[in-house]
Amino acid sequence: MRALSSLRWKIALTTTMVCCMVAAALGILVHNVVARQIVGEVRKEADTELDHALGHYEYGTAHGDVNAALDPPDLPARLRALVARGQTGSMVGEQKDEPVMWAAGPADDKALAVWLPYGSTRDRLRDIDAAILASSALAAGVVALAGLFLADRISRRLATTAAVARRISAGDLDARVGFPADGDDPGPGGTRDEVRDVAHALDSMAGSLQDRLEAEKRFTADVAHELRTPLTGSLAAASLLPEGRPKEMINDRLKALHLLTEDLLEISRLDSGVERADLARVELGRAVERAVAAAGPGASVRVIRDAVVLTDRRRLDRILANLLANAHKHGRPPVEVTVEGPVVAVRDHGPGYPPELIEQGPQRFRTGDPGRGRGHGLGLTIVVGQAAVLEIALSFANAPDGGALTTLALPVGRLPDGS
Repeated sequence: MRALSSLRWKIALTTTMVCCMVAAALGILVHNVVARQIVGEVRKEADTELDHALGHYEYGTAHGDVNAALDPPDLPARLRALVARGQTGSMVGEQKDEPVMWAAGPADDKALAVWLPYGSTRDRLRDIDAAILASSALAAGVVALAGLFLADRISRRLATTAAVARRISAGDLDARVGFPADGDDPGPGGTRDEVRDVAHALDSMAGSLQDRLEAEKRFTADVAHELRTPLTGSLAAASLLPEGRPKEMINDRLKALHLLTEDLLEISRLDSGVERADLARVELGRAVERAVAAAGPGASVRVIRDAVVLTDRRRLDRILANLLANAHKHGRPPVEVTVEGPVVAVRDHGPGYPPELIEQGPQRFRTGDPGRGRGHGLGLTIVVGQAAVLEIALSFANAPDGGALTTLALPVGRLPDGS
């Protein structure tokens, strides 16, 4: 059913139906014209024979044709009634179970009728109908194959365009349809290929989007690099200030700005795709316990079933630290970390993730504080980037009984060297 609902089959079936309808209309038209001509010839011959028979009857001479008689018993009732009204006529009927063409006219209140064999004419009409039907079926088959070929070509090109669009929406901005261009706009007198136009528009949109995102990434990286040097100098200078509340406030703000700069540099590296994981076999339960302990108190770890996974300990620690920091900042205790095989779940008991984060993922430079705009800062954005480097399946959801729930499914397998 799904295959028949595709564009390819819709076009092919529509083309075939239209061809069949046209072939049927032309077949009926040809049948009527040919049948009228052939039957007309036989009817004309029967009328001529009837005129001769009436002439012989009027002069009292014998008609030499044996296919003439007065009131023959097989004369059709309709034709007999027509003669009773003083008219002449002809029609197809039977005489001794054989098809004949009857012609009859009045003769002294009787019906003088002649008949001609009609079997060969009926066979001829049937042969013509069979030829028309065979020609129509052949034409419909040829058109159906041509329609299927054309529809398949259009469908394949549209499917290619749709696949590229899905790759672009998934983040592969290098994807292009790449249909060859047949020249510029053909103008009002030329021909154009709408599918190719759509593909070129998609390629152009992807190129523009890629250029804009690359410009934004370069800008973010440049800003972070430019900020790092003066921030380092400002931190060194702040350390020379006399002890007191002003120094603490300045140091706190400078450290926060320094952390933001480091996060921006990390995101720029993740966006550039140059980050490579240093994979090793790791006992997941023990690694998670150490990472949670290093992140500070306030979170509990429960290992239901341990597993050995392939991961980068440093990057995994970074992911867990950011998730715990987000849980402590935007959620409510208790914060729980559960390890079950290669799956790690981090949840809190706060208001949970907003629907747009679950549907679209984290948005950088946006926090969960309604007074500062919706979103979730840079922490979860870094989590997504590091998870992609480690090939971790990451999902954001809300627990049934409340609270944000983040699930990490780590890969299990052999190292590249086969160990």
